[in-house]
Amino acid sequence: MTDALTARQAQILKVLIDEYIDSADPVGSEILEKKYSLGVSSATVRNEMATLTKIGYLKQPHTSSGRVPTPKAMKFYIDQLMEEKQMSLTDEVKAKEEVWDVKDDLDKLMEEATQALAERTKTLSISALDDGRTWHAGLANVFINPEFADLTMCANLFTFIEETRRMNDLFFKRIMGESPVEVLFGEELGWPELEPMGIITTHFSAKGHRGAMGVVGPARLSYATIIPVLRYFGNLVQEVAGK
Repeated sequence: MTDALTARQAQILKVLIDEYIDSADPVGSEILEKKYSLGVSSATVRNEMATLTKIGYLKQPHTSSGRVPTPKAMKFYIDQLMEEKQMSLTDEVKAKEEVWDVKDDLDKLMEEATQALAERTKTLSISALDDGRTWHAGLANVFINPEFADLTMCANLFTFIEETRRMNDLFFKRIMGESPVEVLFGEELGWPELEPMGIITTHFSAKGHRGAMGVVGPARLSYATIIPVLRYFGNLVQEVAGK
């Protein structure tokens, strides 16, 4: 069966992912039919969701009759369906002002930029340079998400960000920086403890170093908001620090 989606399947996939990002719960056909103007019956939505499951865009958690998107679906959503929500010019100027005073001290610049990224995205933000230095900010933001009510998941995440070797492996070996912003899911890494998570990264050059910044959270991160912010901060660090 071909993976090419019909317009209706793409529409259903988009609203299902929008709903999942908002609710954090598996999504059933009845919810989509009630909340969104799809123009088809619940049975038709259900049949299309079954097809999307069969071709790898949706999966069914063991404890629910609803569906959640797979990494394949999330990447299709990001590349084809999602509309980015750009930063305002006011917020861009404010972000630049926050880091300008420390532009000559790379350590402080990375620290300030990582903190500012965490505040704007409401996520755990991580940064690294190719010499092994790492930074993180926004640990408290993790607990906003119901997925992290599982203390084991929190412990796995916090352990990961303290392991400099794995952070650098992620930023400079697993993710090559071929695109301005890249999205990776934990289950793609082969690290079981990070399987439920999503990671968004960008690369830059700063004072002779290769650098990377990213955010980590549940797989249902608000990609439409976070991707433009992360892209801006990567460009900002490179601009104010100089290559």
